[in-house]
Amino acid sequence: IDPAVTSGEDSDETGIITAGAASDGHFYVLSDDTIRATPNEWGKRAIEAFRKHKADRIVAETNNGGDMVIMVLQQVDRNAPVTKVHATRGKRVRAEPISALYEQYRVHHVGAFPQLEDQMVMWTPESAESPDRLDALVWALTELKDGSVSLTGLQNLATICGSCQMP
Repeated sequence: IDPAVTSGEDSDETGIITAGAASDGHFYVLSDDTIRATPNEWGKRAIEAFRKHKADRIVAETNNGGDMVIMVLQQVDRNAPVTKVHATRGKRVRAEPISALYEQYRVHHVGAFPQLEDQMVMWTPESAESPDRLDALVWALTELKDGSVSLTGLQNLATICGSCQMP
């Protein structure tokens, strides 16, 4: 989750991306549940995604909102495991290892995510707009890449392609 703390028309969206890792070193983007909403509404949306995909944990950036982000999620589900992450490096630096995974064809989108994909190809570090979906994607894949969390049983959720034998 890349949370927004306001919900007005001009507010940032709260990036909510669900991703998983397979034992072969490949990563799968499962959903984009990004929303422009109040903290209570995005908290509910994030917990719904967590439950729907039977995730192991929620990874939440706490630069904008600090402990409030964790409190919002725990008000919806006090037992949901949450890992706090705090950006100490710029977006470009954080995104480079994830970009490399895409270049190696190790990240796969399970379905179409046009708004996320547009943000992925159009955002530049000089841009004034916040890439909320992209930030949430980078946080999720970074946690998975570093081996700190995984989505168990991912292979059971996907259909295997007859041509390439990949989920």
